Amino acid sequence: MSTKSLAGHIQSRLGVPAESAAWCKIGKIPAPPKNVHRAAGDGPLRPALIRPLGALGMVLIGLLSPLILLLYLLSKVADAEEWLKASASERATARTKAREAKEGKATVRAQRLDQVFDGDWNRSAGQFLLHWYSQSSHHTRVLALTQDRIVLAAPPKRVSVRQERRLQVVASIPATEAVVEDPLDGLHKSGLLRIRFRDGSWLTVLTEELRSEVHKHLMRQTRSEG
Repeated sequence: MSTKSLAGHIQSRLGVPAESAAWCKIGKIPAPPKNVHRAAGDGPLRPALIRPLGALGMVLIGLLSPLILLLYLLSKVADAEEWLKASASERATARTKAREAKEGKATVRAQRLDQVFDGDWNRSAGQFLLHWYSQSSHHTRVLALTQDRIVLAAPPKRVSVRQERRLQVVASIPATEAVVEDPLDGLHKSGLLRIRFRDGSWLTVLTEELRSEVHKHLMRQTRSEG
């Protein structure tokens, strides 16, 4: 299913009037203090183990790893040859792209977007994160925005196929409690988004697309407000 039709699917299947939606995931949840984890119910901090079909895919990837590495090295050789053949303007363009990529990575680090959350387990984002895989053991979520809330949907358990058909709402956050923002504000093409809670705490999600429909929706909102 295309990402473009995902919001419509969420509305027709779950009755959620989504203005935009995108598949997303979070990074590895760091180990919380034992007393904080216990107080939150000792829920899982990792997604469920991959199902047999997905496990088979992982095995195949492992078997093909030497071939993948060889192809990668060959591509690097080809890149070097292309660089030697490139004109001065083409090299300048390549340098500009490399500089922009480096600046983008620096911005990500500066805004702590390489971290899963702000680090305070006692605030809203930390508490929400402690229940992330209790809500669903699936490794990804659909992040959907409506006029008055943030909705997260996922299969109740981890699956390898037909994810969209098994979606259920696993979390619903009123817009008065949290907002979704693009911290890079469209300056760098990125799949990063931040859910910022009213108390200032936040968590980072990564969409499957570098510039998802949620990113585009937020950009349109910013332009209309400007």
